Amino acid sequence: MMIPAPLLRDVPPGHSSSGRLERALRSGRFVVTAELNPPDSANPEDVYERAKVLSEVCDSINATDASGAHCHISSMAICALLIRAGYNPVLQISCRDRNRIAIQGDVLGAAAMGVSNILCLTGDGVQTGDHPEAKPVFDLDSTSLLQAIRTMRDDGKFLSGRKITSPPPVFLGAAANPFAPPLDWRPLRLAKKIEAGAQFVQTQYCFDVPLLRSYMEKVRDMGLDEKCFILVGIGPLASARTGRWIRSNVPGVHIPDSILDRLEGAQDQKKEGRQICIDLIQEVREIEGVSGIHVMAYRQEKFVSEIISASGVLSYESLVRQPAVRAAKE
Repeated sequence: MMIPAPLLRDVPPGHSSSGRLERALRSGRFVVTAELNPPDSANPEDVYERAKVLSEVCDSINATDASGAHCHISSMAICALLIRAGYNPVLQISCRDRNRIAIQGDVLGAAAMGVSNILCLTGDGVQTGDHPEAKPVFDLDSTSLLQAIRTMRDDGKFLSGRKITSPPPVFLGAAANPFAPPLDWRPLRLAKKIEAGAQFVQTQYCFDVPLLRSYMEKVRDMGLDEKCFILVGIGPLASARTGRWIRSNVPGVHIPDSILDRLEGAQDQKKEGRQICIDLIQEVREIEGVSGIHVMAYRQEKFVSEIISASGVLSYESLVRQPAVRAAKE
């Protein structure tokens, strides 16, 4: 029996993919995505075990691509396993490890498997990971990668100009960091990624809501929230000690002293970290222009369902939020 190719599935009008994530975002519903921490294992059950706890509350699951320049099971393999199990994954592609030939081939291969979402990343430098002797590639960066995949999808061509028989129907995403200086430059950076093809963005961890409000005010003034769906990064801190380590060692993560002081004064710091996460979600969901959240719960995946449920974002009041952003291929 012939199985219909994913490329032949009907793509709804005004959409660039047939995936659940794009449909949910364009419906105006407040959306939840989450990051799957990839196992150091060739056992598919290890992937399914981590995905199961996330799928209870998430519209889509990100398959990370050797984040932090640490080697794990590949993002492409995770996506293949998740699709087999009926999930809607986001394929992360880092420019650090592959050139444009390999990346374009991966995009076609992913689309052929049924991947409908791709997050374009420049990638962390190899010096930050466990293989500092590895040779970095960086043939493209996140912006030029967005342009490349948009060209493949919309123009049906490789970067070489050669025609693609069946273009990949994918929903394009990028990363954003509203919390890293220079702060005034951050909305401009987002605008460049949108111009390059980003249809949704997932931000770095948000622990400072006033900074996010300021960023989103500038984003709205520039009309960027009407051109791209913005998912704010959220995650629980296990302890004040963990928070201090992350603030000092993970580039781009901003954690105010007030958050660390609140953790420090708690009798059960891990529980308080989850409550802080819930409180942040409730504040973030009220900010105009925010379309959802992206949960990053490193080694705390089992608490994601509890956190999302307690936050109330899955309630009826959250179902209708903002009007659909512009059509996919304007």
